Amino acid sequence: MTTTAVTATAATTATSATTAATGRAPTPGPVPVLWLALLATPVAAAANAPVLILPDMAASLGVPTETAARLVAAFAWAMAVSVPLMAGLLRRRGLTPVLRLSGALLLGGTLLVAASPWLPAALLGRAAQAAGGAGLVAAAMSLAGSARRMGVISAGFGMLGAAGPLLGAQLSHAVSWRLSLSVSLLSLLALPAVGRHAAVTAPPTAPRSRFDARGAALLTVLATALALLPHAPAAALGSASASAAVVAVAVAALAVVAVAVALLALHVRRRPDGFVPAALVRSPLFLGSALLALALSTSYFTLLFAVPRLLADRAGWDVTAAGAGQLVALLTGSALSWLLAAASARLGRTAVRAVLVTLGALAALLAVFASWGPLLLVATLGGVFGATGANAVLSMQAASSVPAPQRPTAIGLFSLCYQLGGAFGPAIATALVLGGA
Repeated sequence: MTTTAVTATAATTATSATTAATGRAPTPGPVPVLWLALLATPVAAAANAPVLILPDMAASLGVPTETAARLVAAFAWAMAVSVPLMAGLLRRRGLTPVLRLSGALLLGGTLLVAASPWLPAALLGRAAQAAGGAGLVAAAMSLAGSARRMGVISAGFGMLGAAGPLLGAQLSHAVSWRLSLSVSLLSLLALPAVGRHAAVTAPPTAPRSRFDARGAALLTVLATALALLPHAPAAALGSASASAAVVAVAVAALAVVAVAVALLALHVRRRPDGFVPAALVRSPLFLGSALLALALSTSYFTLLFAVPRLLADRAGWDVTAAGAGQLVALLTGSALSWLLAAASARLGRTAVRAVLVTLGALAALLAVFASWGPLLLVATLGGVFGATGANAVLSMQAASSVPAPQRPTAIGLFSLCYQLGGAFGPAIATALVLGGA
C-alpha cells in the first residue's frame, strides 16, 4: 500500500496484516471475506435491536423506559472502549487468545441477558456482549487486508445496523425481547473457520515487554469521558436548577477530557512504544483518516436520529412511512459504499477523500435545507454511504501509516474514533432537532 493509493499493493498489505494479527506466517490464502463479515457484523444488529422494543424491555424488568435505555448506552460505551483494548491484546498475544476471549464474553454476556430478571445484571451482560463483539470486530478488521474486503465488512455493518430495529421488534413480538438481544451469537458460527487461520501456539507480535497498563487505563478513561460528554448536559436538564446543573456537568466533563488528554500525551512521550504508540499520534495520515472518519460518523448518526423527525415536520410523513423510507435509504447507501471501497485503489487517496467529504457535506446541506421527503432520504443515503465508505477505506489508510506489528492497534484506535460518532451524533440531533419533541 503506497501513500497515494489505498490498496495499490493489496496482496502485500493482506500478508502483513495477517502476520500482525496472528504472529506467524499467514496460512495460504486469506480468510474468506464472508466469514469475516459473519464474524464482525451481527454486533451491529445487536446494538440497534432494542430501539423499538424499549417499552417491552422496561416492563419486563420493572423499570421506566428511560432507565431501560441504559442497556443501549452500556452497549455503546463498552463497544467503544473495548475495540482498542482488544486490538492491543491482538497486537501482543495474537489472534487465538482474542477469538477465545471474545467468544467467551459474547456467550457469557448473552446468557446473562437471557436469564437475568434484574437490570444491573442485564447491564453487565450487555457490556460483556459488546466487549466480545468488539474483539471479533478487531480480529475481522485486522484480517481484512484490503479496502475491497473491508468494504464488504463495513457494508454489512451498515445493512445489519439498519435492519437491527426491525429485526429486534419481530423477534420480540414472536418470542421475547431477550432473543432480540441475542442475535450477536451468530458471530460464533464463524469462529471455527477464522480460528483455523490462527496458529496453535502463536507468539506475540509485539516484543515481550511489560504491559502498558497505565496507557490502557488512560485511554479507557479518555474514551469513556468522550463518549459520555455529549450526554452530560442532557442528564442535568431534569434537575431543579437546570441551567446551573448543565454548566456544572458540562464543565466537569470537559475537565475530565482535558486532564485525560494531558496525562495520556505525557505518558506517550515517556512510553512511545506503549499501548498508544507515539508513531500513531505523530502520523498525519493516521490522524487525518481517524478525524475524517469521526466527522463522517458523527454526521451519519446525527442524520439517523434527525431525519425521521424532519420527515414528519417538513414533509408530513407518518412514522411508518418515515421508518420504511429510511430503512430503504440505509440499506441502499450501505450496499453502494462497497463500490467506493472496491474502486478506491484506482481512484487514489485524494479522490476518495474528496468523494467522502463532498457526499458528507451534501448530506448535511440537504438535511438543513430540504423540505421534500425524498431529498431528506437522499441525505440519509449520503450520510450512511460516507460513514460506511470511510470505515472501509480510511481504516486501511490508517493501518498503512505504521509498521505491520502496530496495525491492529491503529485499526483499534481508528475504530474508537468512528464509534465516538455514535455518541456525538444523537446528542447533536437532540440539541438541533429533537429537543422540542
